[in-house]
Amino acid sequence: MSNAVGYSYLSTLNDVQRNAVTTIHGPVMVIAGPGSGKTRVLTFRIAHLLNSGAHPGQVLALTFTNKAAREMKERIEKVAGNDANKVWAGTFHSLFARILRAEAHRIGYPNDFTIYDSDDTKSVLGDIIKSMNLDKKVYAPGQVRARISAAKSNLITPKAYAANDDLMALDRMDRRPLIYQIYEKYVAKCLRAGAMDFDDLLLQMYKLLYQNPDNVREKYQRQFKYVLVDEFQDTNYLQYQIIKILTKYQGSEENICIVGDDAQSIYSFRGATIENILQFEHDYPTVQTFKLEQNYRSTSFIVEAANEVITNNKKQIQKKIFTEKGDGMKIKLIKAMTDTEEGKRVADTIIEQKNRFNLSNKDFAILYRTNGQSRIFEEQLRRYNIAYRIYGGLSFYSRKEIKDLVSYLRLVVNDKDDEALKRVINYPKRGIGNSTIDQIAQMADDNEVSMWEVLSRIEFNSRAAKSVGEFVGIIKAAKAKAMLSNAYDAAVYIAKASGILSELKSDTSLEGQGRIENLNSLLDGIKEFVEDDEIAEGETTMDKSLAAFLQTISLMTDQDNDAEDQDTVTLMSIHAAKGLEFKSVFVVGLEENLFPSYQSLITQDQVDEERRLFYVAITRAEEHLTLTYANSRYQFGNMRFNDPSRFIEEIGDKNYDPLTIMSNKASSEIKSNPFGEPKLLGNFKTKALNQPLPTVDPATFVANKPEEIKVGQKVLHLKFGLGEVKHIDQSMIATILFEQLADRPEKRIVLNYTKLQIVE
Repeated sequence: MSNAVGYSYLSTLNDVQRNAVTTIHGPVMVIAGPGSGKTRVLTFRIAHLLNSGAHPGQVLALTFTNKAAREMKERIEKVAGNDANKVWAGTFHSLFARILRAEAHRIGYPNDFTIYDSDDTKSVLGDIIKSMNLDKKVYAPGQVRARISAAKSNLITPKAYAANDDLMALDRMDRRPLIYQIYEKYVAKCLRAGAMDFDDLLLQMYKLLYQNPDNVREKYQRQFKYVLVDEFQDTNYLQYQIIKILTKYQGSEENICIVGDDAQSIYSFRGATIENILQFEHDYPTVQTFKLEQNYRSTSFIVEAANEVITNNKKQIQKKIFTEKGDGMKIKLIKAMTDTEEGKRVADTIIEQKNRFNLSNKDFAILYRTNGQSRIFEEQLRRYNIAYRIYGGLSFYSRKEIKDLVSYLRLVVNDKDDEALKRVINYPKRGIGNSTIDQIAQMADDNEVSMWEVLSRIEFNSRAAKSVGEFVGIIKAAKAKAMLSNAYDAAVYIAKASGILSELKSDTSLEGQGRIENLNSLLDGIKEFVEDDEIAEGETTMDKSLAAFLQTISLMTDQDNDAEDQDTVTLMSIHAAKGLEFKSVFVVGLEENLFPSYQSLITQDQVDEERRLFYVAITRAEEHLTLTYANSRYQFGNMRFNDPSRFIEEIGDKNYDPLTIMSNKASSEIKSNPFGEPKLLGNFKTKALNQPLPTVDPATFVANKPEEIKVGQKVLHLKFGLGEVKHIDQSMIATILFEQLADRPEKRIVLNYTKLQIVE
């Protein structure tokens, strides 16, 4: 490729980007703000290396996803031709596995070693735990795996683990003092099996370079003359140590280029450490730093809000993001009384923006802190017939833990539901094998009866009899409970009696915590169904049974989103949204203890990471940004009254749409802020049409008897606030006007099911 053709791409870059691309000798740090053309700089830099005479095999470009590596190679090929395919571009794990395939025999592994996935690892750990006669509920394989993974990522061997007083003390406190022995046995078993797990692909690569058998370290130091690392803020301790071995040695030019943004470091739960990027200038004193501060994605109100938020973090590389896309639309702030109202108002706003700005479904994203929050928004979007998809995860009602519990509920309501029975008869595992289940199904077919009838009538061999009997007993007891209880009480009983709750709680890994959050979200939805005292027009009774609840969700669970339909609203966690962009973004659930999460309020560093997560969320928006929060939501079966997130106030008033800013003096104090003085949202302007609803304190709320409620009285409702009773009919259905409800202020409520406190 001629220079005339090869270097033409430089004219498409701004001055800072061009300097970052053409400075190819010595250490380079590119601090890339959101929407600043990071990928463009990284790929053009590699192309420039090739056009400047570097051999493709000398270039090592490390990424975090295979998708990023593929896109990188495709872009390089457009500029530098077929040489792009010879560049070592890929994920840390894939490229190190490639090296280990050639070198593993030098450190005691076969070159054709097996790679264990997470299920393989948990299976091996389960066998070890069983052989040691340990309690699997205490030493849950998923939890033990997480501990071992964290140790490997920090270069802690089994021997070092046993000698670490802090780790041993933590394990004793968690009643798991023998994790170090399990770790030791696991490492030995993997070596005997010629297997490496994902963490080993990094750890054994480090071992190979550190021990340096047959001068293998010098071999790869000479080969990889140029090292580039994408998303450097996401690297862990072990990854950085490998990078330093490859680039910092006597006589080295230290031709390393890191690209990242400390303000988008959000993966500490995976072992990533922000200290890597913060201390890079110390580790490489001759580094040249380029700050990509022009944002090509978002309008100015969004960019300025992001700047205001991130300045509250003390530990950061200073930069000032700017944009030339114009002011755009100011940020909308939606305050809802409940999470259900929050979901409805988000759906309303999507419809409004589609009509007003000619947007498509695919232009919208709803971002939340935890996956369990998706339920409310899924339900509201379905009601409006708005197509959506769950990105990076399943639809709420399609998740395994949700389908498991719903199957139990279905079986309790209808014991002829064979599909539900087959799903749960041996979950959690109770010793009823597939052969027994197949036998039951065959007998049901032969006699043209349900599988439940077979279970209830026949006797099984002694091994299966006890387990089948226990299962039948659980379902019969749950049936009796459901006949006498509302849907929520019955569902909680079933979740506990079935063993699902304890099964999920035993897994304290990140994935396990997500599953228990999802299950609690389902139970919260059932609680809300039971306590919803508003009655539909034309109805005179309220059915709060388990059967009635299942009927309300049946349409939702029976509707499958068309996977081929690309015009869908995207629902995703903020962690999954990193690197993406949408014309209109909703950041929802902005309440203290939810975002920032209650688990993050322990240390300032954790709160700072939550703030970086918020920064990532708002910078996904190109033109429209909407922030929402609810005064109350069901959490763990109880109505919780929440303060708005501290992050809302960190954005100045000038960036908010004044028509959506709401006075919040009555409940604005952030009581749970352990760092600094309590903050107030009192500077939000009050609008006559959007007055704050009164805060109802459940601790002092005392409900009156239904017969004491009379027409003309002022009453308090836990969800809707202050209202006036306008009418009560013979069926004890009251029409109450809640004047300060922006949406449908007049509600029909069954007095026998509601809780109202007479005010005057």
